[in-house]
Amino acid sequence: MALIAGVKDKFLRYVQIDTQSDPHSSSYPSTEKQKDLGRVLVDELQQMGLSDAHMDNWGYVFATIPSTTNKSVPVICFCAHMDTSPDCSGTDVRPIVHERWDGSDIILPDDRRQVVSIKDHPYLQEKIGEDIITASGTTLLGADDKAGVAIVMQAAEILATDNSIEHGAIKILFTPDEEVGRGVEHLDLQKLGAQYAYTLDGSERGSLEDETFSADALILTVYGISAHPGFAKGKLVNAVKIIGEIIHELPKTGLSPETTELREGFIHPVHMEGTAEEASLHFIIRDFSASQLKVYENLIETIASHVVEKYPGASFRVVVKEQYRNMKDVIEQHPNVTAFAMEAIARAGMPVRKLSVRGGTDGSRLSFMGLPCPNIFTGEMAFHSLQEYVSVQDMEKAVETVIELSKIWAEKS
Repeated sequence: MALIAGVKDKFLRYVQIDTQSDPHSSSYPSTEKQKDLGRVLVDELQQMGLSDAHMDNWGYVFATIPSTTNKSVPVICFCAHMDTSPDCSGTDVRPIVHERWDGSDIILPDDRRQVVSIKDHPYLQEKIGEDIITASGTTLLGADDKAGVAIVMQAAEILATDNSIEHGAIKILFTPDEEVGRGVEHLDLQKLGAQYAYTLDGSERGSLEDETFSADALILTVYGISAHPGFAKGKLVNAVKIIGEIIHELPKTGLSPETTELREGFIHPVHMEGTAEEASLHFIIRDFSASQLKVYENLIETIASHVVEKYPGASFRVVVKEQYRNMKDVIEQHPNVTAFAMEAIARAGMPVRKLSVRGGTDGSRLSFMGLPCPNIFTGEMAFHSLQEYVSVQDMEKAVETVIELSKIWAEKS
């Protein structure tokens, strides 16, 4: 298993390739630069001897690790996403390795206001003495999910070059646009040819996630009445101001990301645009119970109705789009997919941390497409922020987990 250490070098290379996705793009993938990493991965997979490695027109990267056993073993897939979040810059990432970190505050050199500390990131208390990787303070690190990409690639290298490890056929999949909710929009499952899958996109060492939020997107559009501002008295009904009042009426002590935790859902306005004549407010709606989403959506509509009725001539419209649903509804029908992952984590020498994702993964959509797909840890932490970090040792343990999991599927078949 000496090859496990190579995951660090892979990660450091991958994060320097800008793969940020764009939620406002109508193309697929949403940014062509995501394919820059895809081409690198295909080349490396082919160098491992995986001759079928390729990237399709949509930006998906596929490869197959052949079986090393005569047993009939279900085909499993390991998956990670190549794009990084639009929330912070992903350009010119400068990764910094803090070797054998001593627990002191990490001041990021390109913006010294960015301080990674145990006080703000309690999980770091467990990482003293390990090798911590951060960015330099002005960009994302990209551990979400290039830690997952590096882990899958390192595990693939080990499995592809060590025939003494008994395993069935294994599919490798890298996706674009996960961060903008479109990661498997064009994926051909028949082409992939797997029966079960695991995303590598989790956080704390030893964690396994088999449950996600259910999610809807909601757009509230307010229609006002336009008039020349110099002659607007008694005529103008300003849709922008109405939107502002609706925002003011949203719950302030709950039902928002900044006031909820654990299994609590939320209503989250994320974008607004418009003019006095027509303005829109975009929400994401999240809860572990899909039925609760309708409750939140009705609340928004009630608030909008209450505000708009005070403005004669104004009106509004609500449009809801389903984004994804809680993958637990599917995964619990396939208990082995979770049980084997828990055993693999234990074999790799860690206690299992069973967590629920306050968000979604490609696994949410894949599960409902017919490919049960829980989420395995990578060590990525503080994602979507300038203080993002990852422990090298966490990534190495994730590689070990993938190897053990591959062996378990063969052993149990």
